[in-house]
Amino acid sequence: MCGRYYVDDDTVREIEKVVRQADERMRQAAENSVTLQPKDIHPTDLAPVLVVSNGTLCCKWKRWGFPGQQGKQIIFNARCESVLEKKMFRESVEYRRIVIPATRFYEWNRNKEKNIFYREKEPVLFMAGFYNRYQDEDRFIILTTEANESMLPVHDRMPLILEENEIIPWICERERTEDILHKIPCLLKRRTEFEQMSLF
Repeated sequence: MCGRYYVDDDTVREIEKVVRQADERMRQAAENSVTLQPKDIHPTDLAPVLVVSNGTLCCKWKRWGFPGQQGKQIIFNARCESVLEKKMFRESVEYRRIVIPATRFYEWNRNKEKNIFYREKEPVLFMAGFYNRYQDEDRFIILTTEANESMLPVHDRMPLILEENEIIPWICERERTEDILHKIPCLLKRRTEFEQMSLF
């Protein structure tokens, strides 16, 4: 679930806005602004994420996906319901939480049709995640939860979507972790590539 997502200029502007609006003690200097080309993000790609570093909320580049056993696979999602029980993830969720901004994400249905999910009146989705260090680089995972009614026609899982006012609590307030892991994400809008192409 959520094996690909998209970032663009709106994503960058929203990252910068969130960092600017963060609590005074967590503001980050302007030199940490983000530069990226609009693109689809795939597992193993470097991507911008929101993280606290040296007591400030900022944007850092991290690689999507933990290496699997013997390096044969990439683990890019983890289930909210069991993440605190799994040795591979537990410490990262407790101490290295992040937020992954995206303009939209994709999911394919049983007929292999690509569906695009986004928020209708918001330029960016904020997905909950966490990271760990592997071979001198930070790698992250996106958390998934049970699908809500907007996602169910396509898949039974979806990313754990945060509201903007949940970004700081998710990253910084360890005592809120379990509550946020059990939240129901907002409803999303969906369109298919076929519908998009038919507009032209």
